[in-house]
Amino acid sequence: MTFLIILGIIAVFVFWIIAIYNSLVTFRNRYKNAFAQIDVQLKRRYDLIPNLVEVVKKYMAHERETLEAVIRARNAAVTASNTASGNPGDPAAMQGLSSAEGLLSGALGKLFALSESYPDLKANQNMAQLQEELSSTENRVAFARQAFNDAVMGYNIAREKFPNTIIAGMFNFSEAQLLESTESPEEKKAPKVAF
Repeated sequence: MTFLIILGIIAVFVFWIIAIYNSLVTFRNRYKNAFAQIDVQLKRRYDLIPNLVEVVKKYMAHERETLEAVIRARNAAVTASNTASGNPGDPAAMQGLSSAEGLLSGALGKLFALSESYPDLKANQNMAQLQEELSSTENRVAFARQAFNDAVMGYNIAREKFPNTIIAGMFNFSEAQLLESTESPEEKKAPKVAF
């Protein structure tokens, strides 16, 4: 009889560990899925930028430095995004992506500010359409980032609760990093786009 009671206690303990482990896996997969949604929108953004540069290039031939800065920032952001896609939640990858995205936003802001000086460019239908698509994509990225950060916070909270923290430590569930903005207060302001 005592053996059955001990066996029952062990079985309950094992099922309890399995339940905690499975809940941590669920939370981890939620934030990875949320990052995948960011990745989709960032890829859309990165695909729009070369088209934007091509339209602008015709009108802003002597603004080559600005165009090259946008291209460099886009390429750096693509690289950082690919790195972060491999391990969403990794602090170094998230910091690199945040920095690269901040540089890209700043470069695009300068490009749009310069485009205000070119009336023919402002009147170009392709430019207007690309700006609208880019603005729409920026909104989607913002919503996807919020969903990712919410999922990371849910995972981190579940991971840090007792007794989950013991199981998380045993099975190497490391803390996930939020995707935070590294922009200065000036860079956080949305670029003003006027037609």
